[in-house]
Amino acid sequence: MLVHEYRDVEGKYERRLPALVAELVALKVDVILAAGTPRPLAAKQATRTIPIVFAGAADPVGSGLVTSLARPGGNVTGLSILSPELVGKCLEQLKQAVPGVTRVAVLWQPGGSGERTERDMLKGAEVAGQALGVRLQFVEARGPADFGRAFSDMTRARAGALTGLASNMILGERRRLADWRPRTGCRGCTH
Repeated sequence: MLVHEYRDVEGKYERRLPALVAELVALKVDVILAAGTPRPLAAKQATRTIPIVFAGAADPVGSGLVTSLARPGGNVTGLSILSPELVGKCLEQLKQAVPGVTRVAVLWQPGGSGERTERDMLKGAEVAGQALGVRLQFVEARGPADFGRAFSDMTRARAGALTGLASNMILGERRRLADWRPRTGCRGCTH
């Protein structure tokens, strides 16, 4: 028999999360499934014996969830939606999809992935851009309301394509981002 114990922080992470995780530990559940990064981190702090499976953590190594992706160690394992190491690969794929592109706008959300992860992703993009001979224009968008300004900035800078550094907001707006068209007529690309 499978019994599912569901808990929701209702957007109040700091106040509710530790207590909800403590409830699950006290129930002696067989496994804790936790989405994102804050939930599995709280579970990891609460128990070293109950297996924890995370789904959609932004940077499990950088956040301290696991020691490495290949060998997570301890009682925590799961699936990552992002790794700073993938930024270069995304730019490489974009360059393959749009072979003549020389200017690429990189849309990112400050605070969307954690300071260390963002710093690593931005640096990874810079390194990849140089290696691919692509000039990058970094454009911030704190929320969807900033997209109008961001699109104007990208157009003014004559970006030939667009990629986004993954965050919940950027991923949630991917259809809108895919509709952006640079002046060159080339379709914008998001990763």
